[in-house]
Amino acid sequence: MILPLVAATVLAAGATVFLNGNASAGTTLGASAAEKGRYFGAAVSAGKLGDSTYVGILNREFNAITPENEMKWDATEPSQGRFSYTGADRIVSHAQANGHKVRGHTLAWHSQEPSWAKPMEGSALRSAMVNHITTPGTW
Repeated sequence: MILPLVAATVLAAGATVFLNGNASAGTTLGASAAEKGRYFGAAVSAGKLGDSTYVGILNREFNAITPENEMKWDATEPSQGRFSYTGADRIVSHAQANGHKVRGHTLAWHSQEPSWAKPMEGSALRSAMVNHITTPGTW
């Protein structure tokens, strides 16, 4: 959940500012990071984009997002050869609408391997992964 992360970060940032006596001109965590040429990101679940408190903090404090699982193999190819980008598209659209950078991660990961690929091995698994990686998506 984003709230504990933000609270801990705000408390840590506040302590740093207090101890160092340096105040940042940035009015948000994302703006403060941008002043240094950096971004301040959060892992985002498409399902949370309906929560107004979550989205309010996300849009105010962060300038980059990484989808939690929506761009992983099981989410984008739930059945072999059938691609779905609904959750990923929702996150990317939200990011674009709010000026956030999007950073993907872990294209293939053992705990997000689709059930149809689990029994595969060798050249069949490699072929399925190559197809997944090289099939054009919507982004």
